[in-house]
Amino acid sequence: MSDSTISPLIPRFGPKRPRIGDIVELTKPVTWFPPMWAFMCGVVSSGVSISENWVFLVAGIALTGPVVCGTSQVINDYCDRHVDAINEPERPIPSGRVPGYWPLGIAISGALISLILASALGQWVFIATCVALFSGWAYSAAPFRAKRSGWFGPLLCALSYEGLSWFTGASVMLGALPDATVLLVLLLYSFGAHGIMTLNDFKAVEGDKATGLRSLPVTMGVRPAAIFACVVMALAQIAVIAVLFFQSLPLSAAIVALFTLLQLLLMTRLVGDPAKHAPWYNATGVSLYVFGMLAAALGLGGYI
Repeated sequence: MSDSTISPLIPRFGPKRPRIGDIVELTKPVTWFPPMWAFMCGVVSSGVSISENWVFLVAGIALTGPVVCGTSQVINDYCDRHVDAINEPERPIPSGRVPGYWPLGIAISGALISLILASALGQWVFIATCVALFSGWAYSAAPFRAKRSGWFGPLLCALSYEGLSWFTGASVMLGALPDATVLLVLLLYSFGAHGIMTLNDFKAVEGDKATGLRSLPVTMGVRPAAIFACVVMALAQIAVIAVLFFQSLPLSAAIVALFTLLQLLLMTRLVGDPAKHAPWYNATGVSLYVFGMLAAALGLGGYI
């Protein structure tokens, strides 16, 4: 049997080497933004001088974005190559542009680079990176494959993207464990990000049904899942507003409240036709959510 008759979904060794551009595409650079933004929120929330610690800043951005997040995306695509063959057959793995065991080798190399870089940034950063890498594998790979659950999978992903990245940013700058208020706020924003992850599942409903993945849009239905996602995002931000207010940060609380109110207005359109408007809301409402994160971080860091 010739190579041309073997499905690209079946890993195999071969002489074909993927192009650099295809490898970069496999790491999904567009997904690097959320953890890098959360990392910057952590940096700001620490209250430590950025100009005096710019080396740690640059190294931390590289760690949370292209290295850890990129590695997690490769793991996810490798484990989901059969699902992508249905939902996104043009992706690098199902299309055969990154063939065989190349994705697995790239993922393992990325994990090793992550651990080496994290070890140079301090104990707490190394611990957070270990947890993030484990979460990346547990989310996509057997025997855990947490993404099969519409409840636990998005939560694990949200904690990794938002909470651990924020924690890393604060820890890098402080060289120590962040204080309790910072930890509480990053956990609340992580909880709210569960709703964001649920909205991302709308684009893969047919593939999830075909492959047995029990995302919330599949198990609850698209509209109930959209309502649930909106409630989760809103409640998390209301709790953050309360924390900021009781920490005597009224300006920061007011800014987060304004962004939350604008999101509530946008949510009314989202729930009217979730499948159609989810991409639109990701570009508008989610942007307001992450700007609120920054406003909270600026308050915690003493900037406003």
